[in-house]
Amino acid sequence: MSTRIPSAKEIQRKWFVLDASGKTLGRLATQAANVLSGKLNPIYTPYIDTGDHVVIINAEKIVLTGMKADQKLYRRYTGFPGGLREESFIKLLARRPEAIIEQAVKGMLPKSKMGRQMATKLKVYKGDKHPHLAQKPEPLEATI
Repeated sequence: MSTRIPSAKEIQRKWFVLDASGKTLGRLATQAANVLSGKLNPIYTPYIDTGDHVVIINAEKIVLTGMKADQKLYRRYTGFPGGLREESFIKLLARRPEAIIEQAVKGMLPKSKMGRQMATKLKVYKGDKHPHLAQKPEPLEATI
């Protein structure tokens, strides 16, 4: 037996569309992370980026279960002393819903150069329109 390593010529990147309306945040993010990392591809190799592109639409219609919508906080640090900023899920959803999904998916990707490269293939949009129609994205149903 010999180990087969996929070359760059063999990697065919597809485009998929996920509709976030009515979907749970974590389950949607898990599926997007699996597609981005290439774990659904037969040529998956852990140290090679074999993932596909993912376009997520209707980001403002994402849901959280239980009391998480009221209790969840997003923290970031500005880099200045005393610069810790907190924002609740509800306020961030009203202001910038794309950031919620991006942060959830990026947290499920590897923390390395390859993980940052995988994250560049994620596109999240507020409404049901997106500018990637020329790539002919296929609809991807949430299986989880």
